[in-house]
Amino acid sequence: MLEIVLYLLAAALIVAGLAGTILPALPGIPMIFGGIWLVAAVDDYRHLRTGWLVVIGALGALGVVVDLVASTLGAKRVGASKLALWGAALGTLVGMFLGIAGLLLGPFVGAVLGELASGTSVLRSAHVGVGTWLGLLFGTLVKLVISFMMIGLFAFAMLV
Repeated sequence: MLEIVLYLLAAALIVAGLAGTILPALPGIPMIFGGIWLVAAVDDYRHLRTGWLVVIGALGALGVVVDLVASTLGAKRVGASKLALWGAALGTLVGMFLGIAGLLLGPFVGAVLGELASGTSVLRSAHVGVGTWLGLLFGTLVKLVISFMMIGLFAFAMLV
């Protein structure tokens, strides 16, 4: 009976983690990895051995890194100043504590304010902010792909 409850908890973690790759309020990739690891533990690591968990965990770590740097790279791509890059990173960090609106707008506002502080025009600053936001959007897409790769590897390992 306890095994069934743990498998259901693992499934809930994986499903909620998938939602979290799109909804910035949830730590999606860590939740997916937690659910996969819980299944491995309940299964007594018969199907998901150390090698599988390391590969899936490495993919997850890559996804987390992409999540943290995507908006900053978007700003850099459009030629943002160092202050704009710092602003985008700080905006992302502060935005994490301000809900969905903060996560969506934080990198944009941070990059715009940073670019303005470096002495460029409002139009140029807005351009940098849009580049930052597009980087965030691209990062979300990459996280989603990595999440499905993690789940696909998990499913393959369980079937082999």
